[in-house]
Amino acid sequence: MTARQVRPRTRALALCGAVGLSLALTGCGGSSDDTKPPAAPPAASSAAPDPSASPADPDAVVKAAVLEVYTSMWVEQMKAYRVASPDGTKLADFATLDALSAFERDLAHMKRNGTVIRGELGHESEVTELDLEAKVPTATVEDCIDLSKWQTLDTKTNKPIPLPTAQPLRYVATATVERWDNNRWMVTEYKPDGSRSC
Repeated sequence: MTARQVRPRTRALALCGAVGLSLALTGCGGSSDDTKPPAAPPAASSAAPDPSASPADPDAVVKAAVLEVYTSMWVEQMKAYRVASPDGTKLADFATLDALSAFERDLAHMKRNGTVIRGELGHESEVTELDLEAKVPTATVEDCIDLSKWQTLDTKTNKPIPLPTAQPLRYVATATVERWDNNRWMVTEYKPDGSRSC
């Protein structure tokens, strides 16, 4: 049972899950030149893609599925942060209770202090490790969390509360994502690390 190390890739593909992006780009043509007719039509073999060519990343589909679940967890978490409550969210569809424990503590703290979140939380997430040979296939997601557009609001005064001066605006968080028996990926662990900037 060996873990495959995966090097970081462009995050746009991962966040959007746009596995077919390269297929859409193949339809682009060059500019026409009316002054010279073409000497000969292009050969059919040069226009058709090589079916034996292997994709650049054979795990692209799996990584896109992992990141889709991770991103969906955050979409639901932001819904919860906006009202300081997990009620009405679908967090349980994307993450286990262990992974959500830190978020639950945040929400309880917010409720006690009468605060909610406004703005957006930035993400630059990528799958950095993938082990599909394990008994429970596992992926590791590394995310650069960006707080620059994140704002805590005091619901009593309707005024923003500044971040602590020691709080980095960008820091690394790591998530473990597992594929369960029903072929569904779930976030099982989430660890923010404020000591690692990005």
